[in-house]
Amino acid sequence: MPTGLDIALAPEFLDEGSREERAAFGLFTIRANGLALTEGFDFFTRGYRPGPLVSGYHVAEWLAWNWWRLRWVPQSVSADWWRAHRMTSIGEGYVWPNLTIYSDGIRTALISRPSSRPDAKPFRYVGAHPSVIPAELFEQAVDAFIPQVMGRLRESGIGGSNLDLVWKDVLAERADPDLAKRRRIEALLGRDADEGDDNAVETLLADAGTLGAQAVDELAADHPQGGELLTAQALRTIAMHSGFEASLADIVRLKAVTGLSRPGDVPAWRVGAVAAKALRDQERLGIDPIANDLLAKMAGVPERALTYGRKTAARSGSVISFALDEGAAKSRVVLRSSWETSRRFELARLLGDRILNAGDARLFPATRSHTYRQKMQRSFAAEFLSPFEAVDAMLDGDYSEENRQDVAADFNVSEFTIRTLLVNHRRLEREELEEEEDTAAA
Repeated sequence: MPTGLDIALAPEFLDEGSREERAAFGLFTIRANGLALTEGFDFFTRGYRPGPLVSGYHVAEWLAWNWWRLRWVPQSVSADWWRAHRMTSIGEGYVWPNLTIYSDGIRTALISRPSSRPDAKPFRYVGAHPSVIPAELFEQAVDAFIPQVMGRLRESGIGGSNLDLVWKDVLAERADPDLAKRRRIEALLGRDADEGDDNAVETLLADAGTLGAQAVDELAADHPQGGELLTAQALRTIAMHSGFEASLADIVRLKAVTGLSRPGDVPAWRVGAVAAKALRDQERLGIDPIANDLLAKMAGVPERALTYGRKTAARSGSVISFALDEGAAKSRVVLRSSWETSRRFELARLLGDRILNAGDARLFPATRSHTYRQKMQRSFAAEFLSPFEAVDAMLDGDYSEENRQDVAADFNVSEFTIRTLLVNHRRLEREELEEEEDTAAA
């Protein structure tokens, strides 16, 4: 299958509207991985077109204005998330593609749906299979399309447009490493540039120096999912009062692995699954369930960290699970859930995060967001605790919920974990489009 993204505008004539609108009017098409994402039925010509007749100026302006969010921000439950990620929000009187664009930081997903109304006029989109490309290719496509539109403006004698101003600012921000960090964090927080009068962005930028820039990005990406913004100081306080001491020397390490693809080349779940299988092979665990004492030992924490929950103590109060290293020898581990199966899964996520993100970072967060890093974690935990080979053999073709629950009990994981494994390995169909979107960008 061809890989790539092409955003194009073939010139057409328009005799009304603003100068910018008329100069950049044309046949607008988007093709990803060889698929036409803008194809539909044109009621004027009574036939199918690869795209609608619209003004590319409005598209370019929308892409420029939302560049940081489109490039870095994953799916979110934030109420206004759609405005920066769904092309239908462009407005300006045109029937825009029912296309959603978002990124997990490494890969960009383009979800093309049919028009919401089957009798939509004057252009009814037919939709296409979800497409996922390396985020760098999305950057390249936008970097090619916007200058193309600006060139059309120049040919019509138009200079100094709003598009010119916005795109100039974006390019300057991307060229400045410090400013780029700021814009990325603002986008992950769900904010426009320099929006808000609190010190949240300043605090996160400062925390990046001690916690690690990538870890802080994960905290920012989690914030729009609900809950307070976690700062380094807040994390230290939670870890002190609700965390368990972990010995860094006792945490198992993956000594060597073959078959791990470069992030971005494959879905995140594949990277996590390969790493989990490699660790099981290294530790000679076979495909048997992992008991609490062994899981705790491999993660360097006391076994009571997995049973310290619903029946024995109050919850940690933290909105995420995390490991926070205190020095060269010790760490504090906080598990969010009060349920044993969930605590096992969270601890396995943190173990996987260390393996997949080796470096000098002090914070290893397991959040609710859908970044590439979080999806690798979840896949690692699912495969490590409940190897697909064993799960598939035990189910033996019976993928009913009741059978999934029985298998989940054997591995001491949730039924949702088993179902996710089956969806990833195409044993189960995705039940809802939202699941399809999430898996498409996994």
